[in-house]
Amino acid sequence: MVDSGIDAGILDTFCGHGGRVDAARAAFGGADWIDLSTGIAPWSWPVDGLSLGLERLPEPGAIAALEACAAAAFGADPAGVVAVPGTDLAMRVLAPLLGARRAAVLAPGYAGHRAAWPDAVAVADVGEVADHDLFVLASPANPDGRVADPAVLRGLAARMMVVVDEAYADPAVGLCGEASDGLIVLRSFGKFYGLPGLRLGFVVTGPGLAGRLRAMLGDWPVSSPAVAIGTAAYGDGDWRAAQAGRIAEAGAQLDAVLDGAGLAVVGRAPLFRLVGCERAIELFAVFARHAILTRPFAGRPDRLRIGLPRGTVEQTRLAAALAEFRT
Repeated sequence: MVDSGIDAGILDTFCGHGGRVDAARAAFGGADWIDLSTGIAPWSWPVDGLSLGLERLPEPGAIAALEACAAAAFGADPAGVVAVPGTDLAMRVLAPLLGARRAAVLAPGYAGHRAAWPDAVAVADVGEVADHDLFVLASPANPDGRVADPAVLRGLAARMMVVVDEAYADPAVGLCGEASDGLIVLRSFGKFYGLPGLRLGFVVTGPGLAGRLRAMLGDWPVSSPAVAIGTAAYGDGDWRAAQAGRIAEAGAQLDAVLDGAGLAVVGRAPLFRLVGCERAIELFAVFARHAILTRPFAGRPDRLRIGLPRGTVEQTRLAAALAEFRT
């Protein structure tokens, strides 16, 4: 591997998860950073003019209305849809609630799965799940975009608990319509709607587990702004369709830029591409010199995840960095 010139300790900072722009600015300088490290839509649902309710606590009826709107978007039963302050936190709450003793997680995968179930056995494929009582995976997977066969997951859920993280599934309904106390689906709001700082997500499950989870979370599981924005956004079908179109178009443009630079895309989801390159850490460094943050991986110096650039300006900067890398 070509020496990237990046200290290993600094590189480790960016291997845990994306979104560490302040750390990138401190390590590499620059001010106007483009963050392509997180796999989040670069267009946000417009919140301007919406009353956020900051002056009051969220009402139970308003939270129920939010969950009903989300359920309609997911094709799920509202009784089993629980609003949570982000699915990462939801996993850490679910872990003790589910009480699994022999858990397995799909690897490579989202680091939050391992954080919630630190004693879980890592498996490389769904077919390797055996005598476990819980299986946790993302579908589409992070970082390679693999989509698990729903029939296989349904079969596993007949003999163990299955937690399917569908953070990157929007706008598809995924497995939400089949969720139960044994087949638990996690859905993220912030990625597709471009509002990750709102910290809003949903656990989609059966009414029994949903009731236990609501009791654990208490009366105000999410903020009034999250309730107001989430309810309005899930009810905005026209914006949802337009967003899906923007994401598809930006993905095709990113594919063209990467292909033009001779880089192989070895994994994909609508909101990101996984590049396979023997010099991936050097590529990360070149992007950083152009104030573009991407996502490297510990133990995989041949992989780099790249989110969707927004518009011509960001695409041009990305192409310029790639041209430097090639030379």
